Amino acid sequence: MRELFRKKDLAKVIADAGDPHLAEGHAPDSGGLKRHLTAYHLVALGVGAIIGAGIFSLTGTAAADWAGPGIVYSFVLAGVLCAFAGLCYAELASMIPVAGSAYAYSYTTMGELIAWIIGWDLILEYTFGAVAVSIAWSGYVGSLIHGSLGIELPTWLVRLTHGPFDTVELSSGETVNGMVNLPAAFIALALAAVLYRGIRESAWINNLIVVLKVAIVLVFVALGVGVIQMTNLIADPTAVGPAALVPPAQTIENVTHYGWGIGGVLTGAGVVFFAYIGFDAVSTTAQEAKDPKRDLPIGILGSLLVCTLLYVLVALVLSGVVPYQDLGVADPIAVGIDRIVELRGWSPTAQKLFTTAIKLGAIAGLTSVVLVLLLAQSRVFYAMARDGLLPWFADTHPRFHTPHRATVVIGVTVAAAAAFMPIGLVAEMVSIGTLLAFVLVCLGVPILRRTNPDQPRPFKVKWPWFTGITGALTCVALMIGLPLETWLRMAVWLVIGFVVYFSYGKRHSVLAKEPAADKAD
Repeated sequence: MRELFRKKDLAKVIADAGDPHLAEGHAPDSGGLKRHLTAYHLVALGVGAIIGAGIFSLTGTAAADWAGPGIVYSFVLAGVLCAFAGLCYAELASMIPVAGSAYAYSYTTMGELIAWIIGWDLILEYTFGAVAVSIAWSGYVGSLIHGSLGIELPTWLVRLTHGPFDTVELSSGETVNGMVNLPAAFIALALAAVLYRGIRESAWINNLIVVLKVAIVLVFVALGVGVIQMTNLIADPTAVGPAALVPPAQTIENVTHYGWGIGGVLTGAGVVFFAYIGFDAVSTTAQEAKDPKRDLPIGILGSLLVCTLLYVLVALVLSGVVPYQDLGVADPIAVGIDRIVELRGWSPTAQKLFTTAIKLGAIAGLTSVVLVLLLAQSRVFYAMARDGLLPWFADTHPRFHTPHRATVVIGVTVAAAAAFMPIGLVAEMVSIGTLLAFVLVCLGVPILRRTNPDQPRPFKVKWPWFTGITGALTCVALMIGLPLETWLRMAVWLVIGFVVYFSYGKRHSVLAKEPAADKAD
């Protein structure tokens, strides 16, 4: 039983980072990965992973179903809750700057079995997250072609843009089943090819996409802020102060869908919490950062701060120009643009132009999310294989210095799943995995403060016990609120993981082959 919880020696883990300044006396060994990423690149990666489906669709759903005009407070609250996990990630990433993120941190704090569980969990999070966003990308492309450009696709081609579990309504009113979602598979394979080529090229493409989608978001805010209708920002226009947060609730529907003011804001925070998922992906690139002890905290916390600000601004403008009851649609930002154009008295041509621009921004946003999730997943595979827990993925390409085998396998897997799986099933599997990773990272900070109090910490969390425990409890509370079916699927996934670990990982673990004297107590 003791061997299941053997821990990596922290000094050796830091030496694996490949930075001689972080571990005196050890030769640098990055395992073939090259350090190209600056703090700007890391912030852009974080923004690329976070700003996507959340800002273009989740905002409206949370406002219409739960928080109403209090959606602004929901985003602020969710950002504060994420900050607890973000601070913990920042300390551990600067202290243990190796590929693998929460997996690597857990290996030094809680032992091999827990590290395996979290690594297997990260595979679920990043792989199926990329699948879900690839499917959403395909949906926005279809909306752009049909809705904005007015191009009618033949039935056979429409069926090749939806998976077999999807029902598609044609313009004639006829409904047909999809066959295979080729656009979703295409984007996964195309971005995997970019990642195969190199981290520098991947970061450059991500930077370009991030600039584009942030610019579109800022244009939306700039256009809408001048035509905000103040009556839309309170649930009861006749109320003032705290009473304005409480809806009139004259019907059962009001009680059910709005959540009763403050309660609705809290529930809305739980819903939009998942819009922030992605900043943890920054930590998976630790061995490719030029100055990880400085740049990783900037990347993690900087991207979280930027995205929180953008989310709050968009939520304020959206709920200010459109009554919250009208936001429960798949493309609330497009609805907001239509309303802004109407309030400003612009022509239908202008409306079509800006709606098209928003959809292009959504497509760009989703593209960068897929890119970063594929990047993060390949680095987790690479880290686990370097430790002997997985086969095949420990090598890097001799020319491009990327984990090429992991990239190919992940790209093909995501493409195949996105081509055939329904988005609802996939999305449900992502949330619980992410929260579990956050829980273990939050607990890792106070544990290492106790077991390794003298270890240099380039970035230190103040009040580590309060921050770590509060972050962990928050994530556990959100996990408890997830459906039973999600827990059951997670249990099945973990059972499969235990089979892989005990049949392969445990026997091939590099740590198990080290002399006992070299292992951490």
